[in-house]
Amino acid sequence: MSGIPARTDDGKIRCDACPVLCYIREGASGACDRYANVAGELVRVDPHILLGKTLAEGQAVVPFGGGRDWDGDLLQAGNTFVTAIGAGTTYPDYKPAPFIVAAEVEGVDMVTVVTEGIFSYCGVKIKIDTDRHLGPEQATVRAQGEAVGHVTTGEYGSQMLSLGGVHHLTGGSKKEGRVTCDTLLELCNTRPVELTIDGGSTVIVEAGKAPVVNGQPEERMRVGCGSATIGMFAKQWQGKVDEVVVVDDHITGVLSEHQAGKLLGIPETGIKMRGRRSTPGRYFQVAEPGTGWGGTDISDPLSILLPFDPKVAKPGTTMLMVSTTGEHAGYYVLDGELKPVETEMPQPLRDSVARIKENCEPALSTVLFMGGAGGSLRAGVTENPVRLTQSVKDALTYVTCGGAPAYIWPGGGITLMVDVTLLPQNAFGYVPTPALVAPIEFTLRLSDYAQLGGHMDHVRRIDALETDGLKRQQVSLHRETPWPLSFHTRKDRKH
Repeated sequence: MSGIPARTDDGKIRCDACPVLCYIREGASGACDRYANVAGELVRVDPHILLGKTLAEGQAVVPFGGGRDWDGDLLQAGNTFVTAIGAGTTYPDYKPAPFIVAAEVEGVDMVTVVTEGIFSYCGVKIKIDTDRHLGPEQATVRAQGEAVGHVTTGEYGSQMLSLGGVHHLTGGSKKEGRVTCDTLLELCNTRPVELTIDGGSTVIVEAGKAPVVNGQPEERMRVGCGSATIGMFAKQWQGKVDEVVVVDDHITGVLSEHQAGKLLGIPETGIKMRGRRSTPGRYFQVAEPGTGWGGTDISDPLSILLPFDPKVAKPGTTMLMVSTTGEHAGYYVLDGELKPVETEMPQPLRDSVARIKENCEPALSTVLFMGGAGGSLRAGVTENPVRLTQSVKDALTYVTCGGAPAYIWPGGGITLMVDVTLLPQNAFGYVPTPALVAPIEFTLRLSDYAQLGGHMDHVRRIDALETDGLKRQQVSLHRETPWPLSFHTRKDRKH
């Protein structure tokens, strides 16, 4: 780095917070919009975020995300958590973390090592609550026409997308990398993004909000598959209707054949279904995936029925057909030719459809940031990075992102996931390499940090932050987030 000038003759300052090494003229900011040249000094534009512990019940709480400037009052060590948001990075990787802050918490000396990681190896996992078909598995997901990820395996009542990753960020064209980075940044900062799926739908995703599929907002997540719905509501249908078909893309249920119906003594109706019979009352592949009834491509539920068995079926037999969300429902009576004729639904069955809807939780889009904390980031914590990995695996070190708890994957390295809605607003940044900048904190006992081989000569007490002159902002902890500094009292911590 010695051969690269820190300043130019015309007053530009070199920023070394990332590999881009911008030269910034006075009054301007770098390519990432995070650092600026102010009166000849390189300053961080965004404030450094501190978390304040949520107050006791009945007391006023600072709104999460609506932060206030820190007023310079003495910091209460046990009630203030220093996050990595706005703290800066360890680049060019030989430097200790920007903040290694010690505080006494309930009589225990704790230390939090704080840095903003530059994540080229990162992405988001998205859970979309909908029974509508978004696209086939492995289909490419696009933003602004560029490939940014793919559809992955579907889970219960939701469909899953995997976006980002190093190959989209750095392995394609410059535009693909830029759009991928922009998409991840918007999603991680809980802003809406429109995605299109090859051979499928267009969906607007915003963390913590209902997804919008093909322009239609989703209202509810299905109560269960068709078979599960039969099991849950069979007793409520007993004596009110002769047959019930719960239409579902995965497992369509039939009351009279289902074990729940058998145990309740529901007589056979002679119904015949399309699709592949799995076990009694459970049918696969009754229709193709789509955005119609129960996540299928049908608009007429009778299309999944074959003619009733004339040896068993009787005129006047009543039948309810309903989707797994209760969004679609119809009531039918067999005529003299044993054909279902739609009829006005009796009130008790209307009530049962309403009960299905009531048991469907609100549909949400969930966005989890996922990244790998590389050796260079870990070197900012200890001179022997593998020891940090071992300490995390041994539960001696607690990992958070902007104060939010992170799930650490088993296996090598520190691969983490975090719910982006638990972080303060605008917690994520970017650098145009392209890569995301994400906050990461490591909290442990000071004695454990010393044994770890940590950068002990860079440890400073929390009250020293009051005199370093940096712009700071304090926000309250998210209500669903455990207090990070209480980690030392957790039962799962190994001693």
